[in-house]
Amino acid sequence: MVDNNMFPIDWEVDILGHRVRIETGSRNTEDKKDNGKYPFFVRSQKAEHIDTYHYDCEAVLTAGDGVGTGKVFHYYIGKFDVHQRVYVLSEFNGIMGRFLYYYFKMNFLREVEKYTAKSSVDSVRRDTIAKMQIPIPSTREQAAIAEVLTSVDNLIISLQKLIDKKKAIKQGAMQELLTGKKRLAEFHEKWEECILGDVCLVLNGDRGANYPTDSEFVKTGIPFINAGHLHNGIVDFSNMNYISDKKYEMIGGAKINKGDILICLRGSLGKYAICNFDGGAPASSLALLRSNEKYLLNRYLFQILGFSSFKKMIIEENNGSSQPNLSAESIKKFTFLRPGIKEQTAITEVLADMDNEIEQLEKKLTKYQQIKQGMMQELLTGHIRLMGMEE
Repeated sequence: MVDNNMFPIDWEVDILGHRVRIETGSRNTEDKKDNGKYPFFVRSQKAEHIDTYHYDCEAVLTAGDGVGTGKVFHYYIGKFDVHQRVYVLSEFNGIMGRFLYYYFKMNFLREVEKYTAKSSVDSVRRDTIAKMQIPIPSTREQAAIAEVLTSVDNLIISLQKLIDKKKAIKQGAMQELLTGKKRLAEFHEKWEECILGDVCLVLNGDRGANYPTDSEFVKTGIPFINAGHLHNGIVDFSNMNYISDKKYEMIGGAKINKGDILICLRGSLGKYAICNFDGGAPASSLALLRSNEKYLLNRYLFQILGFSSFKKMIIEENNGSSQPNLSAESIKKFTFLRPGIKEQTAITEVLADMDNEIEQLEKKLTKYQQIKQGMMQELLTGHIRLMGMEE
């Protein structure tokens, strides 16, 4: 039950079943058409396409089962079709679709989690949606709240598009600069074909009897890094595992020096990060790359790992079946064209500047997303009222 005291006294509280029509679609995934004319909403955040439509209205949609349950939401006005396990909320009565979309998106997962003892929600019944209580301010206030949140959404979408554009530009620059198709003005020396293992150590993480168990992790100590700690090219310490000095001395495998690069061998193949610190050890799912900087700058190697030809090699060398798998030996065999150290430095500086610009934009995006979450929490509960909306 929703506590009415949580909301302003001039807001009504009702259940969704009294305010919207709730039904599921009738289509199957195989009905999609890659170049279809209409959106086809399935159980993921990405909409597919289809050549026919069953609905022509304003609607809020959410996944009824699967990993997207309580996490996938869409708002749409127009002609569309829907998977048989996607719920369609339409025919709004006294509640605006866009307002419902934001409140529903913020609270629905929390609502369905009340009805399961499992750690994750894999399905939801129509009755659960119908009985969900929702606060309802005046239509004027609903419209004002929805307008503010939509403006923030549009800002986030524009920023994400800009980031995607900058990343595409960087990939184009990598295609030119890392292959020698385009040379920086002052460089003319011939590039050499290089085998990575000839100019770089490739070392596995520990795989022996002293491998740390969960019970051996400590609150502070030496970082023990796994694939989940590699994020956007850096090592993320926010949920780091640590081992004691004694355990660190006991384990085998690679030990980290500043400038080393870690790369994932299992699961998220090819995910990588540069280590801007000394000390630490990689888990067995990772390999450590340490360049001989007389021939190959580690910063240049970092750029090479994001290049399409390396990604293609990973796909070709994947020797896993149900679990994607790569070996340190296969990484050593990777071949590429290598310029001299001075040209490596110059190329790296150009690409690093692009990386820094993208990183700053991504930080701004994260900030806006956090601001939006805070705004939703305040506006959709009436804790903050828009000017002129107070009772």
